[in-house]
Amino acid sequence: MSDLLDTIRDLAKKTDSKILMVVLDGIGGLPLELNGDTELATAKTPNLDALARESQLGAVELVGAGITPGSGPGHLSLFGYDPLKYVVGRGALSAVGIGVKLGAGDVAVRGNFATLGKDRIVDDRRAGRPSDEKNAEIVGKLRAAIADIDGTPVEIYTESEHRFVVVFRADGGPALGANLSDVDPQATGVQPMTAVAHDDASVKTAALVNAFVTRAEAALQGESQVNGVLFRGYSDVPHFPSFDDAYQLRAACIASYPMYKGLASLVGMDVLTVEGHEDALDGKVQALTDNWSKYDFFYFHVKKTDSTGEDGDFQAKVKKIELFDQLLPRLLALNPDVIAIVGDHSTPSKLATHSWHPVPLLIHSQYGRKDVATRYTEDEALRGSLGLRRGTDVMPLLMANALKLNKYGA
Repeated sequence: MSDLLDTIRDLAKKTDSKILMVVLDGIGGLPLELNGDTELATAKTPNLDALARESQLGAVELVGAGITPGSGPGHLSLFGYDPLKYVVGRGALSAVGIGVKLGAGDVAVRGNFATLGKDRIVDDRRAGRPSDEKNAEIVGKLRAAIADIDGTPVEIYTESEHRFVVVFRADGGPALGANLSDVDPQATGVQPMTAVAHDDASVKTAALVNAFVTRAEAALQGESQVNGVLFRGYSDVPHFPSFDDAYQLRAACIASYPMYKGLASLVGMDVLTVEGHEDALDGKVQALTDNWSKYDFFYFHVKKTDSTGEDGDFQAKVKKIELFDQLLPRLLALNPDVIAIVGDHSTPSKLATHSWHPVPLLIHSQYGRKDVATRYTEDEALRGSLGLRRGTDVMPLLMANALKLNKYGA
């Protein structure tokens, strides 16, 4: 454990108070024009704003100044795990999230289905966000074409939309390394990259990845839109200190996307069943309500504030923020002792990707001091009494506001 987690573990105590952490994925934004408003400031959010006037606000850097966090490091930071110490690739998070067991020496990798044009130029990194049904159809084609590569077993799994997971199995042989470069250029108008090993243990893995890309493109030649694959986020079996042990909390995860369920599972949270599609938040509220008496801590994930930002759709992101605002009274009706609303990173529509900008943090409890913020927006958060914080500060603040920490020292 890190020093902070060690300290929190020593101070933590069990109480009846309940904490609700709402993560609005990619919530931070940018104005489209100089002196304009961000998506969050543009949205009509009367419920969020009313809560902000009764809460403490601040801003959070998930990893550090100027560093753009992935979803994994962003969430680990919010859960109190130093993302520079506890490193995990997206592949393992997605694999665990869909129930895939990873063995010693295996490597999991997160894939994107993509649209490739002439000369293998990436036209769309997400292949138009195909339906889950189309995703399963394409995975079926790949499974039929790639059961193994030169004797190494290969397993291919549907995740959702354009996302899929590949597991390369060590199968009792030498461990496969996970230290290699991405195939995904994270840009359009260029060709996919070639995976390059960064150490000797990963040479075989890089060869497997490059062979998979070639064989997948051959198998998908007849597809007009989903005709390529991009890889990033290689990882072997990760190990984390227990969330319950660190915080003396019985914790539950309410999420739909496998990666977030996988991360919650890796730190020891119970992953609750959510009915309905990710875009329908009613199933999440129902899961929260049905299990309210059983847990001390709830992690409630909202995805589409991020997806719309990645699509570069400013107005769509505004609408998703407004939909959450309409939902908020149902969360508050459960009367959590502490509620936090925060993001795991910023995803400005203007950039159509993650960014380094701090995300707004709101903490509401009966023990907060008076604040000056009047809305839940990026600018108002920077005016708030919590100031600019590291992501790993969030959990200790929630624990303190829930009166779940003993005094430190004599």
